[in-house]
Amino acid sequence: MTSLKRIGITGVSGFIGGHLKRNLEIRKELYEVIPFDKHFFSNHSLLEIWVSKCDVIVHFAALNRHNSESTIYSENVALVEQLINALERSGATPHLIFASSIQESKDNMYGKSKAEGRRKFEEWAHRNGARLNGLIIPNVFGPFGKPNYNSFISTFCFKLINEDAGRIVAQDGRVKLIYVQDLIKIILKLIDEPRESKKIKIPYSIEVGVYEVLERLEYFHRVYILKGEIPCLKSKFDYDLFNTFRSFISLERSYPFFLRKNEDNRGVFVELVRLGVGGQVSFSTTKEGVIRGNHFHTRKIERFAVIQGKAQIKLRKIDEQKLYSFDLDGDNPAFVDMPIWYTHSLKNIGEGDLYTIFWINEAFDPNDPDTFLEQV
Repeated sequence: MTSLKRIGITGVSGFIGGHLKRNLEIRKELYEVIPFDKHFFSNHSLLEIWVSKCDVIVHFAALNRHNSESTIYSENVALVEQLINALERSGATPHLIFASSIQESKDNMYGKSKAEGRRKFEEWAHRNGARLNGLIIPNVFGPFGKPNYNSFISTFCFKLINEDAGRIVAQDGRVKLIYVQDLIKIILKLIDEPRESKKIKIPYSIEVGVYEVLERLEYFHRVYILKGEIPCLKSKFDYDLFNTFRSFISLERSYPFFLRKNEDNRGVFVELVRLGVGGQVSFSTTKEGVIRGNHFHTRKIERFAVIQGKAQIKLRKIDEQKLYSFDLDGDNPAFVDMPIWYTHSLKNIGEGDLYTIFWINEAFDPNDPDTFLEQV
């Protein structure tokens, strides 16, 4: 029986750290995430115990923004020094992965703190015969980023969805971006297949204009938020950007999305999904009291529409406790879309069979289902 590789993540509650944690936890047969709390940095004994438990440590914890540039530098270097001191005192030599930045080459305190942190980790690795990978990471975007902190894309998405578009300040220019899930795949490969290189330049996913990104997000807002249509998505970047955009939607304010019911003496006609993409459409019947689902997706776009009967749709972000619940009735047709990383379920709460139409943007592939079981 293969033992689990024990992974520690500093900054685990942050944007990239949170994504890495979720990706590790859906591979429970391979990895064990060793819990980390930011207060460990102020408690020498707890930090020593923690580093001793880890086969791999991924160091994300850092201060990105602050009113004082000098505080950014001193805080980030201090975190590196505290981690090194704990490693030295405990004698632990885990594989260390340090998240640095392309800002290393810029004349700012954040970049300088990253360069200095990487230098200190290299010295520790050399002294102790340990493996270090210092990642030079381009600008990262993706779901659940913090507006006005992690990425301009997070800021744009948040403002558009919260009807604050008039306050968007965009400086034109081109920027090199990597989607967070692409970065996580690289880190997972480094965990599984360690490289000796102390410095690794992470390739960017795309180079794009800032105004071009804003125009695309404004299009998503017009089509998806105001009309309930799935927008035209022509490239991987479009899909990544759209899933990022969707992650900022307030579920309580957006769902159920009620559909136009056209009724005459012949009966009823309801348009369920207007698509700018392909995918797979299916329907199901569900017996009284039966629950379907209890799974989540990491990339797929999915819509549930009830056309007959009564249903209760529940959703929960997988690393949170907050539960979202929506009751749908075929007499008043509506849909709910499933955000990525939200486990979801469908229950027949009416009398008789429940009829549901499902649309998903990918035909099912049993070799890559992107479907992970977890109770809502």
